[in-house]
Amino acid sequence: MTNEADKPGVRGFFKRLRAKLNQGPAWLTADITELLPGRKIDAEILDDLEMRLITADVGTEATGHILEDLRRRVARKELNDVDALLKALHDAMFAILKPVEMPLSVNPGIKPFVILVVGINGAGKTTTIGKLAHRLLAEGRTVMLAAGDTFRAAAREQLEVWAERNKVPIIAQQAGAEPAAVIFDALQAARARNIDVLIADTAGRLHTQTHLMDELKKIKRVLARLDAAAPHEVLLVLDGTIGQNAVAQAEEFNKGLGVTGLVITKLDGTAKGGVVLAIAQKLKIPIRFVGVGEQSEDFGVFNAGDFVSALLKSEPPTADSGGAGS
Repeated sequence: MTNEADKPGVRGFFKRLRAKLNQGPAWLTADITELLPGRKIDAEILDDLEMRLITADVGTEATGHILEDLRRRVARKELNDVDALLKALHDAMFAILKPVEMPLSVNPGIKPFVILVVGINGAGKTTTIGKLAHRLLAEGRTVMLAAGDTFRAAAREQLEVWAERNKVPIIAQQAGAEPAAVIFDALQAARARNIDVLIADTAGRLHTQTHLMDELKKIKRVLARLDAAAPHEVLLVLDGTIGQNAVAQAEEFNKGLGVTGLVITKLDGTAKGGVVLAIAQKLKIPIRFVGVGEQSEDFGVFNAGDFVSALLKSEPPTADSGGAGS
């Protein structure tokens, strides 16, 4: 079986990720090598590292987990220099992220495979849908879009642009139409046309808006009338620039809808990509994709080893080092 990291284009995405994530000096390792020469790895250095992790949005839970591992290794005198410390930091982060490294798996036995895309306004849902459609088409699948965001001005038009760009059909109704009805009609149309994947957009909403969350639950109930298992993927799009608020959003959406996968966007716009670790440690929800820009090439399958290497500006792990995704 082909390793995801070895597929064409994946190495190119790692280079883009490395170039765009935490632009400038890495937030954790910027001056750590200058700080440590000749110094013993001690409690003071680990306290400094702990503060850096929390400042970088890694969150208290994931930070505590990482530091517990590092302190244990210092006590065993395993970390004698900066290189050993940085490798241990890499390994501890990788251990948190590897369990959520789960690419989206479209079951070919289900037609159409329904992906419901949710998230708050501005997280990048529409762009994510367009990029995901592009990726699925490249895999040889047929795709249809459903314009379930009937409230936001120009939402349908934006999705239509992506449909035209990808040359895929789109089901839409007039502004103010019932979102559940639009997506139900789209599922019927996708079935009639033997479409492989239906991707449904939804109105952006705050996780605290109860009536809007109820609307998403209604969409799920209505879809289940045609297919008891639909939607087959509830894909939550999170803005990587909003720090710990992304964790709170993921918790509430998961509680209300049963989120099956995450896309974390805009990681080129923040020096705090550490929020990905906070989400992984607290929620254990599979991370499907990450985005580092507007182009289709800026959207890639999440790989734990590559992400940590890009975050720390370290060399990517080799296939036999245990750090690469397998």
